[in-house]
Amino acid sequence: MSATNRVLAGPSGDCCFTGFRHEGTPIGNKITIANVPTYFVESSSSKGDSEAKRRILIFLADVYGPFYQNNMLVQDFLAQNGFTVLGIDYFMGDPVHLHDNEQGFDRSKWMEKSHDSAREVLPKWWEAVTAKYGTEAGYCVVGYCFGARYTMQLSEDDVIVAAALAHPAFLNEDHFRNIKKPLMLSCAETDHTFPLQSRRIAEDILVERKAQYFFQVFSGVAHGFASRSDPSSPDGRWGKEQSAHGIALWFHRFIDESFQSGRKEI
Repeated sequence: MSATNRVLAGPSGDCCFTGFRHEGTPIGNKITIANVPTYFVESSSSKGDSEAKRRILIFLADVYGPFYQNNMLVQDFLAQNGFTVLGIDYFMGDPVHLHDNEQGFDRSKWMEKSHDSAREVLPKWWEAVTAKYGTEAGYCVVGYCFGARYTMQLSEDDVIVAAALAHPAFLNEDHFRNIKKPLMLSCAETDHTFPLQSRRIAEDILVERKAQYFFQVFSGVAHGFASRSDPSSPDGRWGKEQSAHGIALWFHRFIDESFQSGRKEI
């Protein structure tokens, strides 16, 4: 164990609570798994892709939660790229945007409560998911901002094939030292939560550990771009689209390889 375990992706700051609402009509449904609200969406192309129902993508949302308009649209996009997507509401119906313009709202207390809730509900939810879909499915997990820490924790499970992070928060050096699964990071040029210096330290650790990894870094965007970018900005719009597309391709690579190797045969 290294003598240091510095914070690399800090706690949520102002950049984590701002952004633009996107237009569109979500196509998923709200279901309940282990008494936890969950956004559920399947690929509409699953008839032509027999493995789409076996590709299970776990979506761990930012502080806006899986039922926020933008996050539902991102989940829909991922589903249409050949996945069954499950977005856990570890906020249990209390995402941060419900407190917009609320006088006296204590963001720190809300954050502490939300982490407590995530730590409580995620294990039982995950157990129920794997019981429902079976250990022979191909599982992947992506975490946005708040969801990054729980992505790294969930990746410790042997059934997870690959992981991805978008503008992460709440990570330290050991999260990168301990990752055993292929890891993709979708990053913003300007990110006070996961700044350039921290990103380079994370990469150095991954290189030292001989991990399998991939960094996307987008210029002209800031923290939150992968879900709440300004749709009128060419950089913001392109970065958001390419982030989601890259995550889908990353997961396809490793899940499809596992199917072809026979480890995930029915």
